[in-house]
Amino acid sequence: MSIEDYGGGQGPQSDVLVVTTNDVPGYRVAQVVGEVFGLTVRSRHLGSQIGAGLKSMIGGELKGLTKTLVETRNQAMERLVAQARARGANGVLMFRFDVTEAADVGTEVCAYGTAVVLVKE
Repeated sequence: MSIEDYGGGQGPQSDVLVVTTNDVPGYRVAQVVGEVFGLTVRSRHLGSQIGAGLKSMIGGELKGLTKTLVETRNQAMERLVAQARARGANGVLMFRFDVTEAADVGTEVCAYGTAVVLVKE
């Protein structure tokens, strides 16, 4: 697998800027739209669970699970961006992920932040 399989985030041409900071240098917040989030829950298939169990006995990275988590985070982020765009925002400040186990059947990933309208200064 290549490095692209383990990364995430936005491409350079996105119309909604997502940052983990409280502000964006060179921009001012013209309007706070409000909280937005993207949520997804993924289950692991039996094969990956067995493989992960065997791998955990000998140590090392669980590459299949790593790739699944990256895909899950990317999907949650895409949903966050879609919600921000639908509400008229062009930015999301204070972006974060929250990851929890969902009733022992999968992993819940929530991407969240504050949707805003940014204006270039």
